[in-house]
Amino acid sequence: MKKLKTTSDHTIYEKRSGRYAVKDRKKRWVQGDDKVAVLRAEGLLKTPEPKATADEAETSDEAASSEDSASDAA
Repeated sequence: MKKLKTTSDHTIYEKRSGRYAVKDRKKRWVQGDDKVAVLRAEGLLKTPEPKATADEAETSDEAASSEDSASDAA
């Protein structure tokens, strides 16, 4: 593992597989949501944008079509 970053609270390593490992100040491995929070704070993980659900997509389509019909009527 390569040491990527050392902060006052954590040390971040990159595994050969490309994934990340995090150790805390007491040299204990950090796992789960805490690890994700550290990696996001350091800019190593990108937060994906939530995809629009089917309901939101239908609503936006209906709103667009009602705007078009309103402009045609005027």
